[in-house]
Amino acid sequence: MTPSTQLQGKTILVTGGTGSFGRTFISEVLDNHEPAAVRIYSRDELKQYEMAARMPDDRLRFLIGDVRDRERLSRAMREVDVVIHAAAMKQVPICEYNPFEAVQTNVIGAENIVAAAMENEVPKVLALSSDKAVNPVNLYGATKLCAEKIVTQGNAYVGDQPTRFSNVRYGNVVGSRGSVIPIFKRQAEEGELTITDDAMTRFWITLPQAVQFVVNCIDRMHGGEVFVPKIPSMRVTDIADAIAPGVPRRIIGIRPGEKIHEVLITADESRHAVAFDDYYAIYPAFQFWTEEYPQGSELAPGFRYSSDVNDVWLTANDVTDMAGGIPVAD
Repeated sequence: MTPSTQLQGKTILVTGGTGSFGRTFISEVLDNHEPAAVRIYSRDELKQYEMAARMPDDRLRFLIGDVRDRERLSRAMREVDVVIHAAAMKQVPICEYNPFEAVQTNVIGAENIVAAAMENEVPKVLALSSDKAVNPVNLYGATKLCAEKIVTQGNAYVGDQPTRFSNVRYGNVVGSRGSVIPIFKRQAEEGELTITDDAMTRFWITLPQAVQFVVNCIDRMHGGEVFVPKIPSMRVTDIADAIAPGVPRRIIGIRPGEKIHEVLITADESRHAVAFDDYYAIYPAFQFWTEEYPQGSELAPGFRYSSDVNDVWLTANDVTDMAGGIPVAD
């Protein structure tokens, strides 16, 4: 693999760097992109200690800090070339029960990222978002929508500075905490699967695919885009068929704050979005700065990128192959 020119020899800061995405992204960067240094910014000292033991590399720098702390963020970003903002509160029920905390981390944290990056003239900042930011039905999704807007409009503040801000938005990561595959594997051992709704569909992306997409977007970003990968869909019942054929099932009803289908691009957003071979780019509806963007293919009027009307679907064999390397949920 040819090292990315945006990462090779550069200093990279990853917020939430001890999470599942952060660990995989950092391994990819260290193995294939020859960075000068990678700064891991997170607030859990135990996870940092464990990560340092698993990944002994003199290019790693472990920084204890919270995205709520703008001063600490600003210090951590000194002489940084690329920021990957992956830190967030992500658990839907926990965000609902602790709304002030969710806003402080996900919304004010995004504002702090933008401000600290501008103070240090960081050339590129790429923030991770979620399908739940689209037409949000829970607080987590609402905070991620706010974060997207804050990051995008950060480009309006920079003037003639080199700093540019963009977002990446994708769906469920196969095998992540809370993912249905490890849950189904555990339930299969117990003798019964619980399914919220047998009509439910989801987008799916593997962790290595998500990491590679982020790396690609660092190279292609101009500032202001929301990048969306073209990824397959799967019916939840088909996942159950592949992982636990013949195991009894019980329909328990949709959970609070959950959707039947996921949407990654709304019909309204599609009016200012374009398609490329393997991804979509949503360009800013409110662009208060001058920037020329690549001209992809225009989307059809009313286009909506939703998991139930996708033109690419995973097969049962695909799911079986994915499930083979995913541990059973605790």
